[in-house]
Amino acid sequence: MNRNRALNMLPYIIVMIAMMSLLLFTSNSQVKQLNYNEFMELVRQDVITEADVSVSNVVIDIRGKYTEAGNDVVFKATIANTEVQNNQLIEDLVANGVKVKVINPYESNLLVDTLVQIVPFLLFGAFAFFLLTRMNSGNNNKAFEFGKTRARLEGNIKVRFDDVAGCDEEKEEMAELIEYLKNPKRFARMGARIPKGVLLVGAPGTGKTLLAKAVAGEADVPFYSISGSDFVEMFVGVGASRVRDMFKKAQQTAPCIIFIDEIDAVGRQRGTGLGGGHDEREQTLNQLLVEMDGITDNSGVVIVAATNRPDVLDPALLRPGRFDRQITVSLPDRKGRTAILKVHARNKKLADNADLEALAKRTPGFSGADLENVLNEAAILAVRENDTLIRMHHLDEAIDRVIMGPAKKSRTYTDKERRLVAIHETGHAIIGLMLEEADMVQKVTIIPRGNAGGYNLMTPREERMMMTKTDLSAKITGLLGGRVAEEVLLKEISTGAFNDIERATSIARDMVMVYGMSHLGPIQYERSGGNVFLGRDYNAQRNYSGEIAFEIDKEVRRIIDESYEVARKIIIENMDLLNRITEALLEYDTLTNEQIMVLFDGKQLDAKPLPVPPVQEVFVEDVPFEEVKEEPKA
Repeated sequence: MNRNRALNMLPYIIVMIAMMSLLLFTSNSQVKQLNYNEFMELVRQDVITEADVSVSNVVIDIRGKYTEAGNDVVFKATIANTEVQNNQLIEDLVANGVKVKVINPYESNLLVDTLVQIVPFLLFGAFAFFLLTRMNSGNNNKAFEFGKTRARLEGNIKVRFDDVAGCDEEKEEMAELIEYLKNPKRFARMGARIPKGVLLVGAPGTGKTLLAKAVAGEADVPFYSISGSDFVEMFVGVGASRVRDMFKKAQQTAPCIIFIDEIDAVGRQRGTGLGGGHDEREQTLNQLLVEMDGITDNSGVVIVAATNRPDVLDPALLRPGRFDRQITVSLPDRKGRTAILKVHARNKKLADNADLEALAKRTPGFSGADLENVLNEAAILAVRENDTLIRMHHLDEAIDRVIMGPAKKSRTYTDKERRLVAIHETGHAIIGLMLEEADMVQKVTIIPRGNAGGYNLMTPREERMMMTKTDLSAKITGLLGGRVAEEVLLKEISTGAFNDIERATSIARDMVMVYGMSHLGPIQYERSGGNVFLGRDYNAQRNYSGEIAFEIDKEVRRIIDESYEVARKIIIENMDLLNRITEALLEYDTLTNEQIMVLFDGKQLDAKPLPVPPVQEVFVEDVPFEEVKEEPKA
């Protein structure tokens, strides 16, 4: 570090020396040259004040000062040396009161005098050479490194399988890679070919990158990490060059792992045109396919890639011999969420009432990244309150903040609007309580968050891998409960249910067009799941007639109408419970599942719920409220 600092200071030092030498050179250039007659005239005028006389065998060099118009002028004169002139000159100077100093000319150094004259030019030349060298060196390095891989080599990885929770089956699939990287001869003797490539597929935040790092950490091998977008540049051929360089380096350090994150950025389907790719991306993909084919069996190089869009990947990339194995990293179940929370709670100071299992039960559909964010938000809230421990109410508030954002206590309602929000949210709660297949109510609040005037946290009674027609119909009924409560109790409807209606319509349309749960029979009229890929879906044509489209609309309306009538019947039959919960919600702002069950049993609440942690007040515009609930993942 000190050496680099000295090199950085070197140009400034050279410039300072050059400026000092230049000043010295400039001062020497201001000396006035006199001939013999001019010098003798100054002697006769008695204006010379001091003089240095250097007498050699040939000439006499005189250097001194004289006064002219009140100013001192430095002069220099050279006179031919004769014995008469020498003696006479010194006598005349002494007689006129001049301070004479005789200098031995043979003591002067010709080399020093010469260097003094040329030092400024040498310094400027060295400075210019230094700058040009640095500039050329930088450009050359960039030119040579432009086609080099940008994969970051990570060694001595500390992540282990103990740090990855909630994906036990996925770890079992990856465990054999660790065994292979440690002892490849064992597989070679059996004639087994280890997968060249493993594709990790899953929603964002499920731990795909962490799982790949854990494999490298357990096997203690080099870990090359690169993003798919790092291959592609504006210059044609650069991506392919970087792919070649990456595999070349990996084979030199085998056994090792190459991890390509977001591989869909470079591995999209070829020939899709609009929204798909361009020539540079396709060349890069072609080179990647060739390099994967070029890896010999059991060579020690394992490619692990991650994506959340497997539907857009090129089929040639997924065939056996390239990515032999595809592992789906799913969202964790309740047991997995508990394990993930325990991993992220290692460095957190939790209070005794912080129940991680209860927290896992209330967070269906949360990924590992979401759960880590919940604990982090809870820790921040505890610090904000100057608390020494993270308590359960911090965790409750953290869940709300992750789902909807911070509470906006500064937003004000009129009494009419506040009552409308309370009735709407209570309507959802009534459906959850009275309809067996509907989601359970965990919390109801009329405190605004985000764009919602209030929200209802509902979770499934038990986590399912799939949903039945009855389950989906009950979910639609629960979504429509808020609108029905407004209509029955207030004889008025508001814009607050627009998100509920949107989600209910989407579920009903999927029941008809995707799942075949209607009178139209088990026919799929639309591709299920996945985001739109323009290169594939832009010119896609619907595979049903206009008459079928009319029948689809009728079936969607029938499903919505039937669920609406079920919700209306439940609300009318439970008006007393609706009024009790509404009044309690208006009094306490937030009700938990335990408090709602007390009201359901016909009892009165004895105490207010725990206060919501204080948040910074933010003034926002009034917007229509909406209700948000966690959806179970199929």
